Amino acid sequence: MDTPEVLWPSLARRAGETRPPRCGVVDLGSNSVRLVVFEGRGRNPQAIFNEKAVLGLGRGLQNSGRLNEDAIGLALTVMGRYAAIGRAMGADPLEVLATAAVRDASNGAEFVQALQGRMPDVPIRILSGHEEARFSADGLFMGFPGADGVLGDLGGGSLELVRLAGGRVLRSASLPIGAIRLAERAGGDPVRARAVAEEELAKQPWLAGAQGRDLYLVGGAWRALARMHIAQTNYPLSIVHHYVLRREEARDLTGAVMSASRKTLEKMAGAPLKRLGDLPFAAVAMRRLLRATGAARVVFSAAGLREGWYAALLDEAVRDADPLLSACREMALNWGRDAGLPPGLVEWTDPLFPDEAPADRVLREAACWISDLGSHDHPEYRAEQGFLRVLRQQGIGLDHHARAFLGLVAALRYEADPAAPFLAPARSLLDAATLRRAEVLGAAMRLAYTLCGGTPALLAGTRLERQNGRLALRLSEGTGVFAGDSVLRRVETLAAALGLDPAVEVSGG
Repeated sequence: MDTPEVLWPSLARRAGETRPPRCGVVDLGSNSVRLVVFEGRGRNPQAIFNEKAVLGLGRGLQNSGRLNEDAIGLALTVMGRYAAIGRAMGADPLEVLATAAVRDASNGAEFVQALQGRMPDVPIRILSGHEEARFSADGLFMGFPGADGVLGDLGGGSLELVRLAGGRVLRSASLPIGAIRLAERAGGDPVRARAVAEEELAKQPWLAGAQGRDLYLVGGAWRALARMHIAQTNYPLSIVHHYVLRREEARDLTGAVMSASRKTLEKMAGAPLKRLGDLPFAAVAMRRLLRATGAARVVFSAAGLREGWYAALLDEAVRDADPLLSACREMALNWGRDAGLPPGLVEWTDPLFPDEAPADRVLREAACWISDLGSHDHPEYRAEQGFLRVLRQQGIGLDHHARAFLGLVAALRYEADPAAPFLAPARSLLDAATLRRAEVLGAAMRLAYTLCGGTPALLAGTRLERQNGRLALRLSEGTGVFAGDSVLRRVETLAAALGLDPAVEVSGG
């Protein structure tokens, strides 16, 4: 098992020692520039600062071949600010990654020279298209370690494409059809943009190898489209990362955006005013890419180039760890009372789920890790606070299904009413079988904590057995546990959830 230092980057903070290390990356793109400062070296990147400035550095590049002269002065000012922020926050390393606009512009080298004068101690790396694609893939793997299909990372100047198979990169390409450049090549006409995008995508026949698989989308303009769909469908969770559209849903969304006038776009729910001009061309790129790949689903990712840069700083053992379990272990350290209990809870609940699938077991293990996250909250609000904490937790390791399931288990462990209004998102996101499983696991957690008080030593004096239509709780006499009224009541509740008869048996110590 990984050491606590590897699993929990905030361990030093809890011990009152030195602050966890920080690092920072500036993503210098064709449309915007963004500084992100990460804290720690954990499996789930923790961004403690994130600031973006929309500069349009690559606007006009298609026709002039040069960076936007009107944006250069402001870019130098903003980059100077970002260097100062990085130094003040103690980010080390701090690096600038320049993408399509800078690498393609005839005055790109001149701009980098001026930029280096403003931030002499900060490395500036001009990425090739393949390097940019590789960083994006490594970032995607942080949230989707087994990704299989095609990754598309849409910037302002270029579209990076990567063929993925089981968490491996097979090949990549960089196409000059970012949202800004595609609009300029098409003269601002979305209809003409379709032909331009089709022509470029046709040069990559390997895209068809993703037929029936997933299309993973990264990039601000595509995330904006996802937010629009979330708003228009009243989806219960406003988190783009891991948001999924079926193929036909994606076609309907892009078709509506491509054909809409600017005034119509302005009235669409969730439409970002700052990106209205780019949205039709982002929609064109998505729709043409969906057609070229034959993908069955579109999966949105908030992790891309910047997270890929961060991943390169991690030890291999950390990078290869399961992102969901890592996130839940970090929560256990931050909010639980005894990080030694969850492994015992996993074994203790094994008899309740004799035929569970591997993915369900991982979810159960994750639930055990977050089972005590409300221990420091007000007793009247533990259920609701625990649910919302998991549902809305920052972290790329939790998909929407996991957030809903784990949040529901946490709430039920603290005796929430399953019909409570605040649990509506979970009821909406989970099917009936998964809701029943969460009910069983929540009831088991209530029983376990009633018995052991959150300590592995007392839990070791108990065990569950399921046989012949009975659920038996076996207690060892003299270990500090006994079958009081609350224990008997909770054994009955758990047995009822499983459709079994309850029993409690006490044996000698």
